[in-house]
Amino acid sequence: MLLLLAVLSPFLLAPLSLVAERYGRNATALLAAIAPAIALIAVLVLGPAVLAGDIQEFRIAWLPAIGLELHFRLDGLALLFAGLIAAIGLLVVIYGRFYLSQDDPFGRFYCFLLLFMGSMLGIVLAGNLLLIAIFWELTSISSFLLIGYWHHDRAARQGARMALAVTGLGGLALIGGIVLLGSIVGSFDLNVVLAAGDRIVASPLYIPTLLLIFLGAATKSAQFPFHFWLPHAMAAPTPVSAYLHSATMVKAGVFLLARLHPALAGHDAWFWLVGGTGALTAFLAAYWAIGQKDLKGLLAYSTIGHLGLITALFGFGTPLAALAGVLHILNHAAFKAALFMTAGIVDHETGSRDLRRLGGLRADMPRTALVAVLAGAAMAGIPPLGGFISKELFFEASLAAANRGGIAEIFVWLALGVGIFGVAYTLCLIWGTFFGRRRDPDIHGHEPAWPMRLPVEILAGSALIFGLWPGLISPLVLSAGSATAGQPLAALNLGLWHGFNLPLAMSGVAVFCGFVLFRLWPRLSVQRANIFPALDAKAVFDSVLAGLLGAGRWAVPRLAGESLHRYTWYIVLCATAAFILPFAFGISPGPVAATPIDPVSFLIWLLLVIACLTTVRWYRSRLAAIVALSVIGLIVALTFARFSAPDLALTQLSVEVVMIVLLLLALGVLPEKVPVEPNVARHVRDGLVAVAAGSGTAWTVWTILTRPLNSISDYYLEQSVPGGGGSNVVNVILVDFRGFDTLGEIAVLGVAALGVYALLHAVRPRPPHPGRSVALDRFPIVLSAITRPLLPITLLVAIYMFLRGHNAPGGGFVAGLIASVALVVQYMASGSEWARDRMRILFAPTIGIGIAIATLTGLGSFFFGKPFLTSAFAYWTWPIVGKFEVATAALFDLGVFLVVLGASLLILTQFGRIGQNEADDDAATKSRNPWNP
Repeated sequence: MLLLLAVLSPFLLAPLSLVAERYGRNATALLAAIAPAIALIAVLVLGPAVLAGDIQEFRIAWLPAIGLELHFRLDGLALLFAGLIAAIGLLVVIYGRFYLSQDDPFGRFYCFLLLFMGSMLGIVLAGNLLLIAIFWELTSISSFLLIGYWHHDRAARQGARMALAVTGLGGLALIGGIVLLGSIVGSFDLNVVLAAGDRIVASPLYIPTLLLIFLGAATKSAQFPFHFWLPHAMAAPTPVSAYLHSATMVKAGVFLLARLHPALAGHDAWFWLVGGTGALTAFLAAYWAIGQKDLKGLLAYSTIGHLGLITALFGFGTPLAALAGVLHILNHAAFKAALFMTAGIVDHETGSRDLRRLGGLRADMPRTALVAVLAGAAMAGIPPLGGFISKELFFEASLAAANRGGIAEIFVWLALGVGIFGVAYTLCLIWGTFFGRRRDPDIHGHEPAWPMRLPVEILAGSALIFGLWPGLISPLVLSAGSATAGQPLAALNLGLWHGFNLPLAMSGVAVFCGFVLFRLWPRLSVQRANIFPALDAKAVFDSVLAGLLGAGRWAVPRLAGESLHRYTWYIVLCATAAFILPFAFGISPGPVAATPIDPVSFLIWLLLVIACLTTVRWYRSRLAAIVALSVIGLIVALTFARFSAPDLALTQLSVEVVMIVLLLLALGVLPEKVPVEPNVARHVRDGLVAVAAGSGTAWTVWTILTRPLNSISDYYLEQSVPGGGGSNVVNVILVDFRGFDTLGEIAVLGVAALGVYALLHAVRPRPPHPGRSVALDRFPIVLSAITRPLLPITLLVAIYMFLRGHNAPGGGFVAGLIASVALVVQYMASGSEWARDRMRILFAPTIGIGIAIATLTGLGSFFFGKPFLTSAFAYWTWPIVGKFEVATAALFDLGVFLVVLGASLLILTQFGRIGQNEADDDAATKSRNPWNP
């Protein structure tokens, strides 16, 4: 249960941060700190058992039919990452409290940060591949919000869009890889997948699976050639950058490689693809980092380089390399978070991050300079910092990889180049900021407030402790390394001194050559483009994006433009082609005999044909067309009733009423007549397309209905009462058997309603269309007198329909439509002013409340160990009422009711507002409405 609490607490506290903002910055930060504190406590409580070799798990069935479980799993690797996410997240919360200005919206920052934190915890603790994919996409969305936090800044908006585009496309590839991996193994359970390494590697689907999964990991961890988005993400606030680079987001890719290492490693394709890409990325990024003029830009390229280093280690596929990889993850998290926070302090106190203006700040900021030197030494791999130990292991692993012979020897030279460039760019960072001469005399700094400096000192001190006392972290590193390698690893001496050997010689060469390169760089940088030209991957990205936008601008006017007629014609034509296609395969009707037509049905369907022809003939008169359409809708409802589908008939009738009201409201801003279309050829063309579409549809339906059909409906009919507790099969399907589908549908309905509201909200009320006559009596007293007493009666009918829906035709959807019609009729009969004074309903929040109730109803089943949206029911005997059914599905149906009510009223009232004559002021409205007091 602790694992579930650790993952859910950030999501639960995120919206509360928005509320806490009104109580001050300290209250908001304190509330936000609770989430990482809970996760950290969970890690500390469960950690000893994990270090002893146990795996802590929490499982609840979610969607068992597709293999998705709410399964959280804590082994050594997850323990390492969850601890980093929680601990550094807590420090970032403290740091952010003092970094952000008074003008920055604190609640929004911490809300986005907690969503990001919860998503990352979900990835590292997930024990199901599908669950990993869900949280993976959540990190892309939440990081987009964080990177674009300062949305007034154009660079922030561009960086956020670029990050979302690249990582989003990688996420799609990852989902494909996960589906292939699950099909190979036959399960998405991580325990099963990790134990099936030999079967996966031997599968013919191994290569496409590896490519897709690595594409997802490479885009998230900014591996070449997808590295370009990360430097542009530096437009985010520094606390975000520190968190994103050290323990979250970009570490998600290398975590995925480590997590799936036992399942996918052991093949040459893994070695060359993962190891080669990582080594090349590490070398290129380390080179590009030298000469960067922005502190955060330099640190961004160094992050890409270190991520490449870790990727290369996992790609080598040996136990030693896996151990070195997890050790460097720990070291990198400590020194990189400290350096980013240091860069933020420098920017916060001096107003600049430009290395061309900084220098000599050691005198003004001695404590900050000290922690920066410690963190920088760890990044450069200087003893006695922890980074030296992991760098030595990196050199040793690259030497072991070179034993493959041939071109594999290049890994040694790439590793040596990474070490040389790492020392050089670290000197550029530390010396250029805190030492040397003051390049801009107007730059002055001072030490920040101690709570802002405290997280940096803790992180830099950790980097020193990891080097001086590596035994403190040895159990954690060994446990995480064993989980990565997929086998228990022997204890490894993580001491600073291992004697004189080749890795030590490589370290010495890296330090010496890195110092020489730093000293010579001012002269070498002039010839940098000639030595090794930079590859501008962002320019390629921008070109592709511009090409897509250009193609869209070319295609849209030609395919649709402002012509609704042309747009509809294309849709009908494509649908017609789809209907006609089966004719090419010689599909014929089946042996099932047609149902005899009785005279009443024949008469009703004859009226349907007449109504359709009336709509076509008198379409120019909008009111006549609406009347004909209402007749069509009524006959369709009667048809449902004729074939024993009363629920569908009731739903169709309710929807028809709402649609007619909507069309009537729209008439206020449209001309009475449709313009005459003189083009006879167009009429002929449209007629032929209509006949083809109708004939194809009729033939398709006929061939389906005359064939024997083995339907799942028999199962629903048999299980409706014993399984769902209701005799209305349709409603039981909607709120129980297919409740997940319904939840998605009401979410789509809510989003669509909000979209319509946003489009119509900017439209000002306008006078009636020129030439349209306007009734002087806008609110007829007869209409008002009739609708007032009908309101409570109609609402009672809606409540009745809601309560009976589980056992008789009705339910939340129908009840929501009936209640919407009851309220909108009052609006139409008495005017918007009268309705707003009495109808104190906020429609948009009503949609959100409905979705929340439906979702929480589904989540409630987790507390009883049941899959998501599992319903329960019981029969109680009440006084007077007698035997009465109580079902949790009623709460879910209440959510459906609120969403339908809010969405319908939100759209209908917006249309009514547009049709209102803005010349009518409040006084005139009151004088014309006899019911206004």
